[in-house]
Amino acid sequence: MWVGLEAEEYDREIRDRTLLKRIFDYFRPYKNYMFIVVGLLILSSLSNSFVPLITSIAINNLAVSPNLFSFIILIGLIFILNIITYVFNYFRYIYAARAIGNVELDLRKNATESVLEHDLSFFDKNPVGKIVSRINTDSRDFAQTVDLTIEVASNFIVMIILIILLFFFNVILTSAILIMIPLFFIIAFFYRKFARKMTLFGQRALASVNAYVKESFSGIQIAKTFRQEPKLYKQFNDVNIQSYKVNLKRALILNAIFPTLSIIQGTVLTVLVYYGGNFLIFGVFNAGEFNFFFQSLSFLFFPLLTIASFWPQFQSGLSASERIFAIIDTPPVVVQNDNIEPFKLRGEIEFKNLIFQYDENKRVFDNFSLKINPGESIALVGHTGAGKSSIAKLIARFYEYQGGDILIDGISIRNYNLKNYREQIGLIPQTPFLWSDTVEKNISYGCSEVSCDDVTVALDRTGGSDWVNSLPEGLQTNVGERGALLSMGQRQLVVFARVLLQNPSILILDEATASVDPFTETKIQDAMEKTMQGRTSIIIAHRLWTVRHVDRIVVLDHGKIVEQGNHDQLMKQGGTYAKLYDTYFRHQSLKYIEEMGKIVN
Repeated sequence: MWVGLEAEEYDREIRDRTLLKRIFDYFRPYKNYMFIVVGLLILSSLSNSFVPLITSIAINNLAVSPNLFSFIILIGLIFILNIITYVFNYFRYIYAARAIGNVELDLRKNATESVLEHDLSFFDKNPVGKIVSRINTDSRDFAQTVDLTIEVASNFIVMIILIILLFFFNVILTSAILIMIPLFFIIAFFYRKFARKMTLFGQRALASVNAYVKESFSGIQIAKTFRQEPKLYKQFNDVNIQSYKVNLKRALILNAIFPTLSIIQGTVLTVLVYYGGNFLIFGVFNAGEFNFFFQSLSFLFFPLLTIASFWPQFQSGLSASERIFAIIDTPPVVVQNDNIEPFKLRGEIEFKNLIFQYDENKRVFDNFSLKINPGESIALVGHTGAGKSSIAKLIARFYEYQGGDILIDGISIRNYNLKNYREQIGLIPQTPFLWSDTVEKNISYGCSEVSCDDVTVALDRTGGSDWVNSLPEGLQTNVGERGALLSMGQRQLVVFARVLLQNPSILILDEATASVDPFTETKIQDAMEKTMQGRTSIIIAHRLWTVRHVDRIVVLDHGKIVEQGNHDQLMKQGGTYAKLYDTYFRHQSLKYIEEMGKIVN
């Protein structure tokens, strides 16, 4: 039942006292709201507590000297007290909702801000669905618990007032009640440990369901292609049933406290009614006082049950806040040591004895060194896993390296202002990603102050904007989720235009033309050649055009440079590059196509 419900890497246990202090810190900016809530809470509790007292007075008046006028006045007073209680509670709920809503908003903002500060390694280890569950579901659970806390505070005030009033009527019976009260809290404390543990497991199980649904629907096209819908459903059903079982067990534990406390309540009421009846027979107190005492017990036990049962339920809020604070407190791995603002980079890049690994078991680079001159274009070639894409991701500061350094214009990239630094890095991935928005908004995504003409110019530089005119609404066409309404080639054109509009000093292309047709590729290649002039360009190469039109080719093998030079130099050496060329690039050449044509003929 517990498989897959282990704590996340960034989870940690936080003491209740620390949790409560941090929760109060979140409410501090809204203390005015809370003061109003507390004031209205006291007023509504007072008006509610005096209802049984006035009722007993009415009964006594009817028993001693029936007076219709006095009876109507007392009934009217009870009615007024109930109306006043309703008004107090109405405004209390309004101000409480404002305070709790603002705190929930702040929690989500802080959690989201913390997540956005993390590098890609954080998302490699933690499924997005589970992160979303913490930000949305756990913050909601926390808000519900705070709302419950206010209700419990109201019941507690009512209980204190009633106990004080009961002492004035009968010290012996009231003392007997006070002796029984600790039993409620002992039982509640006994449930505490189990409730906290099961709540954590329940929240993790729900997060697993959210993570699986998110991942499954993201890959729905692959599932349908391989006809795996039944398998997808079965896997979802397994995760969902696990969540059902865990949360059912959690509910049983949380709700088992109510019948337990009700047994104690029934026993106490039976004893008190028996002795109270004897007191009534022997004239210790009259019918009105007996009614007040019995009615007060009903008013007293409901708050008592609520308070006692609240403690296990309170663990739900504490565990939810613990999970939220865990994600807020997780420090980002990529940290800048300084805040230097690079106004315009020349584009000199130097890797000095770089050490980098995605996990502890395998290093991608070990004392890797490479220098790229300003304005130079290089192509990175090598087998899968050689480290080509890792170089691009490290330059963009998507991951933190463990040793050595990367210098841009002689300054460590750890010393630049990260936002301004990334403004001058243009990365075009092999797999394009588009937001569910218009073509224009996707192209101008990284630039806030651009016109429609600027967007069109950027498209023209990628090989032409004619294809946009064929869309239903031109640049204002919504591309759908992940750009589903566009072809793969059109998506890549949009991403290419997005980067060119930013006018970066350093251009990184992870085979940007891999997803376009040959005709469009020819246009993009012309645009690339113009764009690469005068700026540092790093191209992860899979196409012949790329390796033939760069200043230098760097051949990588398992994180090490094995060869460097231009195409002709490396071909003459007959080494690793020559073999890669024969394997991956030669068949793309015109000479090879002509030779194959002669063989066929």
